[in-house]
Amino acid sequence: MTDFPKHVRAVAPASIGNLGPGLDVLGCAVTGAGDAVMAEWCDAPGVVVRDPGHPELPADPALHASAIAATAVLRQALGGGMRPPASGIALTVRKELPLSAGQGGSAASAVAGAVATNALCGSPLPTEALLDACLVAESTVAGRHLDNLAPSLLGGICLVRSMDPIDVVRLSVPEGLYIVLAHPAQRLRTAEARAVLPGMIDRATALHQAAQVGAIVAALASGDLALLGRAIDDRIAEPARAPLIPGFREAKAAALTAGALGASISGAGPTTFALAGELACAQAVAAAMEAAFASRAITSSVRVCEVDRVGARVEVDP
Repeated sequence: MTDFPKHVRAVAPASIGNLGPGLDVLGCAVTGAGDAVMAEWCDAPGVVVRDPGHPELPADPALHASAIAATAVLRQALGGGMRPPASGIALTVRKELPLSAGQGGSAASAVAGAVATNALCGSPLPTEALLDACLVAESTVAGRHLDNLAPSLLGGICLVRSMDPIDVVRLSVPEGLYIVLAHPAQRLRTAEARAVLPGMIDRATALHQAAQVGAIVAALASGDLALLGRAIDDRIAEPARAPLIPGFREAKAAALTAGALGASISGAGPTTFALAGELACAQAVAAAMEAAFASRAITSSVRVCEVDRVGARVEVDP
């Protein structure tokens, strides 16, 4: 008989979707705040949400990212012959990531829910199945893409080579890379940010984007931070979304003037990210971006972080 843990707590980090020109195919996990989910056995059938983590998030398990992912994991585990010690699983969510901020909040909740549930069930599912479960959740609440999910689960910087079937490549992470996140006091729903993306692009733009994604991969492999910065040149999503983010253009310009290697919109926005090759430079960039938003009478929160190389973490309470 399998000895199942009584409680499992999983934490998943924030992430930067797109990483500039890599629309829906590049993502980067970042250190610092993340979302956590406590999973435990309960008498109620299926998956229930005891605490959604934020007053504005639904307690309905069919609508909460962590519960949707947990339900998909539980379904697969039961289909594989697992005999659970109780009728269902209860989730308690601790939401540290801001809502609609472009920091992969829904993805982190989905990943934490999937990982916690899988561990509670004795860890029967491989990585690909966990990604698939998380994708079910992300498709429901934010759209069908893996660029936030993959790094939040696996850590590091990830390239989504394919979604059907899922094929994710973890890329090299060079030493000395710092990331600045500047989050203005604004929310921007992913659906709204995706709605302004162009339906078609010309050949020159497509070729440019492909070249930048290739340059990012090459820069990460070689540790060429200057090339990495030059490759943060998005001509599809950034021009379309910039008008939705007051102060973005000023914050980006201020970051580059302060010595950032490159800067762009984090995921769907409104968070802006910038890259730096030294801690002192990153701190100067953070101050410059905060001042730039302030010049537009916009309050922002800024932080300096690094690439989270670990991804989702599990704490088991036997």
